[in-house]
Amino acid sequence: MKKLSLILVACGLVTACATSPTGRSQLMLVSPQSAIVESKKAYLSTMSQLDEQDKLIDDPKLADRVATITGRLVTEAVALYPQSRDWEWSVAIVDDPETVNAWCMAGGRMAVYTGLIDKLKLTDDEFAQIMGHEISHALANHTAERMSRAMATNLGVATVAILSDHHAAALGGAALAAKVALELPNSRTAEAEADQIGLELATRAGYDPDAAVTLWEKMAQVGGDRPPEFLSTHPAPENRQAALAAMGAEARKLNPSGQLAAVHPVTIVR
Repeated sequence: MKKLSLILVACGLVTACATSPTGRSQLMLVSPQSAIVESKKAYLSTMSQLDEQDKLIDDPKLADRVATITGRLVTEAVALYPQSRDWEWSVAIVDDPETVNAWCMAGGRMAVYTGLIDKLKLTDDEFAQIMGHEISHALANHTAERMSRAMATNLGVATVAILSDHHAAALGGAALAAKVALELPNSRTAEAEADQIGLELATRAGYDPDAAVTLWEKMAQVGGDRPPEFLSTHPAPENRQAALAAMGAEARKLNPSGQLAAVHPVTIVR
């Protein structure tokens, strides 16, 4: 009887859902706040490792550029999503010339790799599109959603975890957060959602929405051989370009003058 009760509770929890900023239903076994707490642990652990490897860039000019562009995006993020006002917004610039990547964990903790900036020769507008996209993953609670998806794929572990009010902690906390935040990919639906929210965020911050298209043109050039779109969680660059181009004209109405937003304080991790 006790075993049956656990299974019923687990099944009930699996159906728990929330609604994303675009109105999409999300599986949410892990609360956004729990995801923030566990992501902080994973982030600090990751930063400690990078610091030991001397991989954290301390270039004042680059740091100022990253902080300024990201800070403008954060200003708009906080205005639209007040719950993010008290997040610990920060960016680590990672010395890795071969890695074309950036990410944002729950709670506004970010990283950008030098390969992204150097290989793509990003303009400020294009960089804003990248960071707007990554910030949108956090605003839309995609970290909590990925953690929930990881839990749901292992019901045996989830059944034990649901007995705690701190589900992520019961599953190893920071280890799980690191796994899902840095390794487990977002779904194609979540990627498309971040494209939409990120484009609007960057436009509101004063950056050219057309840069979203040129960004993915550059991504296509450095991507090399790709699997078919249906085998990948990320939309193919050419399809992404078309979708973003269609959204760009409408997004431009959000800030027709292109006025730049104020810069919200963002910590550069050194």
